[in-house]
Amino acid sequence: MTSLAIPPVHDDVVGASLKPQIDSIVGELIDSLPDPDKLSPSERRGIIARYTAVLEGNFIYWMSAAYLSAKSEEARPILLDNLREEIRDCHPAMLRNFTIAAQAFPTDSDALEVHDDLTNVRLFLGRLSGVQNLLTMAFFEAFIQQFMAYLANLAGTQGSAERVYTDVHGVCDVAHSQELFRALAAELAVDPIDPSTDLFEGVDLLRTLIQTIIYGRGEKLAA
Repeated sequence: MTSLAIPPVHDDVVGASLKPQIDSIVGELIDSLPDPDKLSPSERRGIIARYTAVLEGNFIYWMSAAYLSAKSEEARPILLDNLREEIRDCHPAMLRNFTIAAQAFPTDSDALEVHDDLTNVRLFLGRLSGVQNLLTMAFFEAFIQQFMAYLANLAGTQGSAERVYTDVHGVCDVAHSQELFRALAAELAVDPIDPSTDLFEGVDLLRTLIQTIIYGRGEKLAA
């Protein structure tokens, strides 16, 4: 598990100081991704399906939780812009089209594989801790921008040429991640977190969920 001592000065420097730690966690996840060419069609389908089972119906909920928990007047517009883009451009429909084209639409088994870890993330974000929620979402946006090329590769290996979802998120999530770190710095300034609190609790829960998306619950338990 990751721990952090919060610096005493809460400004943009604080948000910047967290980014290398998040980048390291994201890098470890990306480096651990299995080679799509060495996966079976069923394994490739499973990763896409589990990802969709999590993201299609939950990302807007997650970002809404971050918005509701934020106390900073600077953080809220950043989160609201993210939500507005998700809804205005109907990103869930982009993801569904991508998944259908890859013949990887989630089944009940796919949804049940991620159920426990997804519930943990939902309940955590529902505690409405502004700083923790913002860091969790900044981590996820940072992960997504790097994961999109891999997700597109999985779909391509499955015979799909649909790339709207992965192309859009591979670009827009770079700015989203940067803005969320700025929102985090603003939130820390108005609502400093108790030093005894595990700032990375949500990040760790979401990292576990991502690992379940990639490997499936059965393989994780076997490991």
